[in-house]
Amino acid sequence: MIPARWWEPLPGGDVRCSLCPRACRLSEGQTGACGIRRVEKGRLEALSQGGVSSLAVDPVEKKPFFHLLPGSRALSLGTLGCTLACAFCQNAAISQPGGRTEMRLMTPEGLVRAALDNGCPSVAFTYNEPLASAEWTLDVASACRDAGLSTLAVTSGYASAAPLRELMPLLDAANVDLKAFSETFYRRWCRGRLAPVLENLQAMAAAGLWLELTTLLLPGQNDSEAEIRALAAWIRDHLGPGTPLHLTAFHPAHRMLALPPTPLQTLRQARRWALEEGLAFVYTGNLPDAEGTTTWCPRCGLGLIHRERHRATLSQLAAGTCPGCGHLIPGRWA
Repeated sequence: MIPARWWEPLPGGDVRCSLCPRACRLSEGQTGACGIRRVEKGRLEALSQGGVSSLAVDPVEKKPFFHLLPGSRALSLGTLGCTLACAFCQNAAISQPGGRTEMRLMTPEGLVRAALDNGCPSVAFTYNEPLASAEWTLDVASACRDAGLSTLAVTSGYASAAPLRELMPLLDAANVDLKAFSETFYRRWCRGRLAPVLENLQAMAAAGLWLELTTLLLPGQNDSEAEIRALAAWIRDHLGPGTPLHLTAFHPAHRMLALPPTPLQTLRQARRWALEEGLAFVYTGNLPDAEGTTTWCPRCGLGLIHRERHRATLSQLAAGTCPGCGHLIPGRWA
């Protein structure tokens, strides 16, 4: 536990946290909606500093990053807490823990050593929201940058401008969970808002981060043709048609156990709609689908990277260009 940043005192002894758009007003002893920021003796404290809830060596494709160091491995770490509260969360045990999860104490230098010892060219902040413990994420990202490691964030993008602005220069790439393209969906199922996420996506793109987006499709909730087309068109117009979009299948979890899993046909149809709207790279995930997990050249149609179970099995990319027609494929290949 260390003094938190991004907060202000209020009259009467309360404090206002400004880490994320929730802007929690907290009294003595209260914990924010994220679950890991608490008022102690009139000051806001960050509870997850130095703690790791999950640590693994994963294929970078599992994050998922399909246009970044294909076939490489990423040291993947999670902490606790989240700036959203999604009813369908696939990692609720750590994102909404309620004090039930054991933490492993590690130093930023220890995490760098673990990445180097395991031959990982990158470190990924994942499993829960890395911006919920922004102080710790900044410390680790800085140590990784000093050691020449790439830094990746898997994030909802639900944060205030100030912490994100400090973190972006220390990141190489982000996969942002764009939950839906509907304010109603965000308010009902995530207890948040869509607008700040879209603003942060544009800020990350302007800062030069490599961006990939993921949308988990929930049957009957965010998978309509109109919404998928609107989402794809926004990505095309504001982030660029070369931005990869991953459409993944929901499996019953957390507070949405009664909702059925997403059929593969839904993913395939949504992928077609997104491609028709002008996105060049649209992928399917969480279900086997060879066509939807292959990187195809948008000019000549050659299969460039084939994947199976989160692993790149064959790559025909040389220096990021298609060997069939010479078309430049956007990404971070070296």
